[in-house]
Amino acid sequence: MKVFSGTSTQVPQESTRPLNPRPAVVPRPGRHRRPMTAPKTQKDKASKRKKVLLTILSVVVLLGILATAAVFIKKLIDSKYFFCKQSFKFIPLDKACDGIHDCTGGEDEITCVSSFKVNTTFPVRLTSSRNVLQVYSAGAGWRSVCSDNWTPQLTQRACKQLGYTNKPSSTSVRVETLMLSMKNGPFAAVSSGTTTTPVHQATVDRSACKSGSVVSLSCSDCGMTGSKGRIVGGTDALIEDWPWQVSLQQNGRHTCGGSLVSPRWVVTAAHCFTGSKKELSGWRVVSGRTFLGTLGGTYVDRIILNGDYDTSRNDYDIAMMRLSSPISVGEARKPVCLPPKSFGLAAGTVMAVTGWGYLEENGKVSPSLQKAAIPLIDKAKCSSPTVYGSSITPRMICAGYLEGKIDACQGDSGGPLVYFTSSQWHLVGVVSWGVGCARERRPGVYCNVEEMSNWIQTVIEKNS
Repeated sequence: MKVFSGTSTQVPQESTRPLNPRPAVVPRPGRHRRPMTAPKTQKDKASKRKKVLLTILSVVVLLGILATAAVFIKKLIDSKYFFCKQSFKFIPLDKACDGIHDCTGGEDEITCVSSFKVNTTFPVRLTSSRNVLQVYSAGAGWRSVCSDNWTPQLTQRACKQLGYTNKPSSTSVRVETLMLSMKNGPFAAVSSGTTTTPVHQATVDRSACKSGSVVSLSCSDCGMTGSKGRIVGGTDALIEDWPWQVSLQQNGRHTCGGSLVSPRWVVTAAHCFTGSKKELSGWRVVSGRTFLGTLGGTYVDRIILNGDYDTSRNDYDIAMMRLSSPISVGEARKPVCLPPKSFGLAAGTVMAVTGWGYLEENGKVSPSLQKAAIPLIDKAKCSSPTVYGSSITPRMICAGYLEGKIDACQGDSGGPLVYFTSSQWHLVGVVSWGVGCARERRPGVYCNVEEMSNWIQTVIEKNS
């Protein structure tokens, strides 16, 4: 064994220097170490998305509530006040259309119901159930137009004068087949070569038609529906079967009924615009609906009452409303035909009346359209002392049952009484007045549209 003595052994110190040193990192201003946080879970992310969606939904609901409140507040204000735009002030609604200028520039007297009297004869008409074309001149009176020299261009021109026109057509009717009062004339024939002159000015008198026939016109698809009537004793109806029926609403409330006679014109009753209902801005015409609704509707830019309207007797109880823009004709919106002169409906003829009016006297408006079938009452019987007596004028017709049961009522005013012939419905009457609803010996009284056709066509022509 070897022994070492007298010597000391050196043990190397442990080094703290790494075997593979990395470059020294010099701290830089502005750089910080990211905190060591746990990563977000899917649950946390879903919760955040839910909070965002709830916030968005809350905002949308709040905006919807505010918008709805604004609509109702506007309706409430509009039902009580008229807003003067120029002077930026409100006036009570009953001060609008009262003949006094309460707004700067008199704007409260501009957009108001007007009246119009006719003292002339509209020079073109259709007559009898054959729709024979007749023209008028002051000297010769009414004359049936011969088929001689008749052209498709003249068909277009004559129908345009008569109002609503869609796919107009004409046929010839043999003179010997006409009613007795028309067989012997007088007649008129169109001068050859006529191109732009109105039909009634382009004719010359004839003692007889060379062709032996007269012109019959079909000017539009009015009065046509997909199938073949507030109505007391009535039944539910679909607007597609009565597409001319409209609801006249003032400040969102159903007030009267009406009938489309063209895409832009509605026939209704004059008494619908009495009292504080003369300002136009509050009126809307709601069309194409079976069930009453207060939203939407078409604005109105003219309401014209018959200038001879008598409020005490309800005579000449007819008015017309012009829509600010034409309605789109379709299944649920389509004009009814105006009746030809000498339509010749006999007492007992069954007609239809429609509307959303009361289902019973002193009741409530019906939410859905109603219809009822009622017969025409003989005029002598309706004007007898035991019914309405001298209250019935030549501008009125009566329809319904003397024993009551079925009748028009409040809310049906202005609505249509129609009759179906051949393939079209014709507007025979406008719901006007009556004593109570469906009372015995108190039938409904209607404005006679045939008697008012001259006024209707003149209004349309002068306000086109």
